[in-house]
Amino acid sequence: MEEGTKAKKTVFVGGIGDDVDENVIYEHFATFGDVIEVQLPSAATNLHQQNEAKHRGFAFVTYSSTSDAQDAIDNMDLNELRGRVIKVNLARPMKTPMQLGGNRAGECSSHTLLAIVLTQSVCAVWESEEWLKQHVKPLDQSGGVQGRNAAKQNAGGELAPAEDGNEVMEE
Repeated sequence: MEEGTKAKKTVFVGGIGDDVDENVIYEHFATFGDVIEVQLPSAATNLHQQNEAKHRGFAFVTYSSTSDAQDAIDNMDLNELRGRVIKVNLARPMKTPMQLGGNRAGECSSHTLLAIVLTQSVCAVWESEEWLKQHVKPLDQSGGVQGRNAAKQNAGGELAPAEDGNEVMEE
């Protein structure tokens, strides 16, 4: 099965409680079609603790057809599962390490990717190389204190220490 096809058959189920396990997910989501797989990612950071660890609060359900997946989304999104409102939508494929690095224009750096699974990723504009090239000026052209001092020094004035420790131009 191609990766793109599998993604269209897999739904993300977010906001599930600690008392929910794979069997509960299967029981509730099998109503909408043939469930191939239920994944409940473990919260364990240590491989030796995986038996004791709870899940991370979300699951993935893979169906045999895209129409079954869509039926599950249409019927279960914003419904209650064991006392908690769940969010159900089409799962997105994981990003590759190259995509996570933020090396290309328009991508976020890896520290902003914590929310990929749970929310849409939003990057600060200054994390885009394209934006930086267009908007960032060298210090001597930026208009800041150092830039003004450099411009005045190039104009032939002398800098004197200010009360706050920064050098200022004597006129």
